[in-house]
Amino acid sequence: MNRVPNEGAAIVEVVRTYLELRHAEQFRPGAPLPPAARLVEHQPCSPAEYRRLYASVGGPWHWRDRLAWDDATLAAHLASPDIQVFELLVDDESAGYFELRRSGPGEVEIAYFGLVPGFIGRGLGGALLSEAVREAWRFGGSRVWLHTCTLDSPHALPNYKARGFTPYRVEHYTAETA
Repeated sequence: MNRVPNEGAAIVEVVRTYLELRHAEQFRPGAPLPPAARLVEHQPCSPAEYRRLYASVGGPWHWRDRLAWDDATLAAHLASPDIQVFELLVDDESAGYFELRRSGPGEVEIAYFGLVPGFIGRGLGGALLSEAVREAWRFGGSRVWLHTCTLDSPHALPNYKARGFTPYRVEHYTAETA
């Protein structure tokens, strides 16, 4: 069946790669966060705050899933004890965020991760991912996993592999981009 994209959109082939850290020995931390940077946990994270983070990081990469959630659905998700949201601030400016989700006994998914476009290329990606992994372990993960796709930043997959994540599954699908 051929899909016809909405006006102004295109159908693209996408490759999604799932990666994991099964052992602490696999982890190769990036450089530490610079002195002007700090990590802030949003507990609780309001739907408005979450949408700000999600849109500022994910907008260029066609993230849309969570934008379709109404306030009640998003608030219930964010209130779950299995969810944590952290924001990276650099000189008190939002530079990125990550969301952790307990996905099973001893498993934590880095569900969303990324930098605001203006902070890409400043050496923060490896540092933020290292912090995400450490927080995932503190959150009860002995296995930390995530996925990325060819719609994400071209820096994403190399960063995950540089931190020691290893691929364990690849899928192909089509998506509509606007």
